[in-house]
Amino acid sequence: MDAPDLRIFECVARHGSMNRAAAELHTVQSNVTARIRLLEEELGVPLFHRRHRGVELTAAGRKLVPFARQMARLLDDARKAVRDDGIPSGPLVVGTLETTAALRMPGVLASFSLAYPQVELVLRTGTSAELVDEVLKYRLDGAFVAGPVEHAELSARTMYREEMVLVTARDIRSIDGLRAARSVKTIVFRRGCSYRGRLDTVLAKHGVAASTPLEFGSLDAIIGCVAAGVGVTMLPRGVAIQASREGRVTLHELHGDDSHVDTVFVQRRDVHATSAMNAFLALARPQMPALAIA
Repeated sequence: MDAPDLRIFECVARHGSMNRAAAELHTVQSNVTARIRLLEEELGVPLFHRRHRGVELTAAGRKLVPFARQMARLLDDARKAVRDDGIPSGPLVVGTLETTAALRMPGVLASFSLAYPQVELVLRTGTSAELVDEVLKYRLDGAFVAGPVEHAELSARTMYREEMVLVTARDIRSIDGLRAARSVKTIVFRRGCSYRGRLDTVLAKHGVAASTPLEFGSLDAIIGCVAAGVGVTMLPRGVAIQASREGRVTLHELHGDDSHVDTVFVQRRDVHATSAMNAFLALARPQMPALAIA
């Protein structure tokens, strides 16, 4: 059993088809079939059930899949490491919260693109839970998420400290003014957003009952609904300040632990840190204003 065998096995397992695996591997089906049979003979167990329309993993095959994928990742990391000459280049896929993308990333991306044109940088947004899961599955090279994050397979470094505010319609002059309502609708990002629980906690501390939240995937949609009086939300001051200046919403200061959230950058511990990633992080940190954590 060697790396090419495991690569063919993983491809067949992923597609559930010898034909589709052969197409991806740029070979013929007979070659894929022969290599899988030799692998099964070497291991002494069948890895696939043959069906009329493809193949299905056996119990033994399911056990082998994670090892095959790990081997593929290790080989990919090895190639990146030996080819990395210290000049940032190649693909770099980074995840970020919607709020971090709006507040922190524009300047970073502009500077990075000018400084390192050979890097193919892709930025993907999502909730903290989604992004952490994507990093764990090796689909993102790293991600900006709301901290704290504690996971044995991840490293996490604090990048920014955001001042959080409660955002309401402009006619709400204080948080206590929400108590008069029987219940208050919360306007939040989809499930997995770390701000949701914090918002419920703040409202509960002020004796405000929160009803079933409205979920949106867009920062503009959330602010627009709050401005229209549909409900309230919690956001970093920096992403809501313009709407406040325009007189569309009112920002309410919070206190103690409720007043800030750390944004951390998470990466897998077992993945090689490329020159592109190191250059990106080095450039991101100097972009932070005074409120950032050193």
